Amino acid sequence: MGKRLGALAEDLAQDYFLQRGYKLLERNFRSAPGEIDLILEKDDYLIFVEVKARKSTKYGLPQEAVTPMKQHTIRRVAEAYMQDKKKTGLQVRFDVLAITFPGQETAPRFEHIPFAF
Repeated sequence: MGKRLGALAEDLAQDYFLQRGYKLLERNFRSAPGEIDLILEKDDYLIFVEVKARKSTKYGLPQEAVTPMKQHTIRRVAEAYMQDKKKTGLQVRFDVLAITFPGQETAPRFEHIPFAF
């Protein structure tokens, strides 16, 4: 995913979640193991979101890019975030928001996968 497409996808993802009542805690949180695109809170859940976007599904669905290795990295970053911010008492979940941009005339398609891993 190119930097411009990635930034656009993260902007759209942020709007997607805010419109649905999620509270944004962090965007692009970085620690030694890597980065998490969005960190949200809703209904006593601390939610770590990986945003994946594709211009087409020619090379697979966006969510297929969240490999086991990527999941492991996200979990490690989540642990660092919770220690750093002293976040306790919330349930944790890992979501994926897959965005496909089918064409100029067509609105992007969103697929939110809660509890993705």
